[in-house]
Amino acid sequence: MIYKIRIILDADDDIFRDLEIESHNSLEDFHNAITQAFGFLGNEMASFYTCDEEWRQDEEIALFDMSESGSNVRLMNETFLEDIMTEKSPKLIYVYDFMNMWTFFVELADIEEKEDGRAYPNVLFSFGELPETPPEKKFEADESAFDFDDTFDSYDDLDFDENWN
Repeated sequence: MIYKIRIILDADDDIFRDLEIESHNSLEDFHNAITQAFGFLGNEMASFYTCDEEWRQDEEIALFDMSESGSNVRLMNETFLEDIMTEKSPKLIYVYDFMNMWTFFVELADIEEKEDGRAYPNVLFSFGELPETPPEKKFEADESAFDFDDTFDSYDDLDFDENWN
């Protein structure tokens, strides 16, 4: 089957690419298609993240396992589109280059039969130009009932030893 997927840059301006790719391709193949579609060199670290309908990030699927002891992190070359993107869970978050945090919203738009003689992956539509620098991110937590500032009247009562260092 062929997945038609829209990849949208997390920015104020509309910048997106519509790709079609075979459902049995790995996320590493998909990562390569995205970097080419947006004009990246493809030599930076990247990860996909599963998410819910509200784009709340969940499990990481990394390009490489960077842990020293070999962790249980899922890897792109071992994970296939058809196993991670379905009609019931059509969304992913894609982050390219962790120093710059190029962040994209990825959404499955359609699933169709493969056309004979057509090469995949294929860029169907391209809208907007990638800016020179990534859009600035606002890292904000969800509202919480716990208010740290109201917890302590004075930090003097915490028994910190001023010469602890």
